[in-house]
Amino acid sequence: MSGIIGKKIGMTSIYDKNGKAVACTIVQAGPCVVTQVKNEETDGYKSIQLAFGDRKEKNTPKAIMGHMKKANSGPKSKMAEFKGFENPLNLGDTITVELFAEGEFVDVVGTSKGKGFQGVVKRHGFSGVGGNTHGQHDRQRAPGSIGASSFPSKVFKGMRMAGRTGGVRVKKTNLEIIKVIKDQNLLVVKGAVPGPKGSFVLVEK
Repeated sequence: MSGIIGKKIGMTSIYDKNGKAVACTIVQAGPCVVTQVKNEETDGYKSIQLAFGDRKEKNTPKAIMGHMKKANSGPKSKMAEFKGFENPLNLGDTITVELFAEGEFVDVVGTSKGKGFQGVVKRHGFSGVGGNTHGQHDRQRAPGSIGASSFPSKVFKGMRMAGRTGGVRVKKTNLEIIKVIKDQNLLVVKGAVPGPKGSFVLVEK
């Protein structure tokens, strides 16, 4: 599916036609440069590689600098591949927010906020063992029993326990585009988008 690389600016709320406040996310979508056109003859499949976000030349590897110069572009921070563009694209072309229209539904891919090592209450929504009766003065956020003892004498894989939370790839599907601000390359998307402010996201049609 076709799409574009963007940056999450932050969240706000706007009023719809009925005067109801709607939470939405502002995404700076593009402009993205076509840095590679892959085809079945040379790569085994068809796709378009886009690049977004300026970066300093001194912090860019020479291999990436050479790759960008083929498209007459400066160094970029983020690259991603997309498929299914309606119009044929060439090396060095620019994709802007005009790819989208108001009222369309898109999928947004990002990396969720990292929460570090967390317990079962925050990680899985457990309610804890119970109250303070019968001497249970420190069990409010405990996981409770995790299995039998003599049989099977092990903890099954996939048991919901404490551990590292967040910092994973997340896709939010069927988010409506409320507004397209072309002169500033901004998309106003209904609802929340994974990741912190300033993080890169992929907006797929």
